[in-house]
Amino acid sequence: MIDIEATVDPATQSALFARVRRHTGIVMADRKWTLLHGRLRRRLQALELASYRDYLAVLDQSAEEVGHFIDLVTTNETSFFRTPRIWDYLWHGFLPAWHAAHPAATLQVWSAAASTGEEAYSAAMLFEEFREQHPAFRYRILGTDIANRVLDVGRAGQYLGRNIDGLRKLRPAMLEKYFRPQDETCTVLPALRAGVSFRPHNLYQPLPDPTRFDLVLLRNVLIYFDEAGQEAVLENVRQSMAERAVLLVGESESLSRLRTGFVYQQPLIYRNGPGAG
Repeated sequence: MIDIEATVDPATQSALFARVRRHTGIVMADRKWTLLHGRLRRRLQALELASYRDYLAVLDQSAEEVGHFIDLVTTNETSFFRTPRIWDYLWHGFLPAWHAAHPAATLQVWSAAASTGEEAYSAAMLFEEFREQHPAFRYRILGTDIANRVLDVGRAGQYLGRNIDGLRKLRPAMLEKYFRPQDETCTVLPALRAGVSFRPHNLYQPLPDPTRFDLVLLRNVLIYFDEAGQEAVLENVRQSMAERAVLLVGESESLSRLRTGFVYQQPLIYRNGPGAG
């Protein structure tokens, strides 16, 4: 096995951080080198490269390698029904109000950093429960992520381990109702998957979709961008939202110091400002 250098010269390290930012928008500081090295080390071994200088040359010459690079450097931590207050808000506040105001419309939802799909399927389960009480209700969920490998998990809808254990603890009735167990894996039932689709997308670019979304979940992703990057991402997202549509962000995220077209509603919840979008 090829021995990969654990330390690199400052210029090479800076060049790698620059490639992370160029291809994902994520800003990494020097203290993140150990993390980056740990994620890229096996890839260099697979390519039989002993130095990061050699890897930079491959990365700059191969679009296919850029895809591998993005998959490796992005963080994809997620779970079913993460942050209970968000789901309580959707159930008790957003859904009844939206459906009353749009009784014949289809709710358009964007899970804008969908990772492996748990968030999108959590929303779908909640919406199915709501539809049982309001048969005319319809929805469509689009899940996007920059990393193709995690989208493949979402498309397959097969989960096991910690995430399924968490769902079993939080909402066991939903696990039984919307998943089919098989050995150690639980698979999302086709009826639930029918309302959810996945596609790759870089939030640093506008979404190439004419849909204007009524609800966007952009959770636990802004923390990886600097202030300019956050504002750029938020503007790209806002351009795909309907007027007065709702934006949900993560527990440690706030838009208060940013220049955006969003209006604060309550912690983690913002609305696309009047006249915007």
